[in-house]
Amino acid sequence: MFKRLREDINSVYARDPAARNWFEVLTTYPGLHAIWWHRMNHRLWNWRFYWLARFLSTVARWLTGIEIHPGARIGRRFFIDHGMGVVIGETAEIGDDVTIYHGVTLGGTSWNQGKRHPTLEDGVVIGAGAKVLGPIVVAKNARIGSNAVVVKDVPSEATVVGIPARVANSKVAPEVSKRRAEMAKQYGFDAYAISPDNPDPVATAIGRMLDHVHLLDQKVADLCCAVNKLGGNVCEEIPEVELDDMDFITAEQEAAERRKRDQ
Repeated sequence: MFKRLREDINSVYARDPAARNWFEVLTTYPGLHAIWWHRMNHRLWNWRFYWLARFLSTVARWLTGIEIHPGARIGRRFFIDHGMGVVIGETAEIGDDVTIYHGVTLGGTSWNQGKRHPTLEDGVVIGAGAKVLGPIVVAKNARIGSNAVVVKDVPSEATVVGIPARVANSKVAPEVSKRRAEMAKQYGFDAYAISPDNPDPVATAIGRMLDHVHLLDQKVADLCCAVNKLGGNVCEEIPEVELDDMDFITAEQEAAERRKRDQ
């Protein structure tokens, strides 16, 4: 028992830079207290003392602000940071080294008996306010962004954001990123001040649209050259894109330049 307590306290040191000493962690971290209560309640649940387990889990909720059903199965070094408003359902399964933040719900979407709540594999991190709903699987080392609503399985090593949550991936080749930045500046829009640490699926989608526009521009230029060689006279001057809100365009360009200088 004491070995597990030390392991839990060390996991706090590893994942929370605000932790200063063992006594502070032992006495002021409700996430740890909720997990310790749950271990006792889960054992009572397995011994079929259902009412007592539920009653003590309610007491733990009053004391910590964290509601964990005694039937939930939780692995080692589970860390709940801050903790207020966390809800973990009866059939939830949580692996080792999982981290969740305040306001997270591991909930169900059905009143039917059986598996109704998510399974989190090892190393999963769930941001504040996220809702993971239904008997889905969040695979190993996946990341769920704050306030995301996850209703489908999440693949290993992926990051999901949004409502409903979708995989966000901003890893592109350097030459593609440079070309997109140049085109965004030309059209008065810059949506690519993102990095793999802060992926944005909307910006990724717009980036693909800009790639398509770039390809169309190249095809039009090739057609113009071919027509001109045949004696025609087209595409001497390409009209500029006219946008009314010049203040917005100027502000966006200035913001893009500031982000570029800060990098």
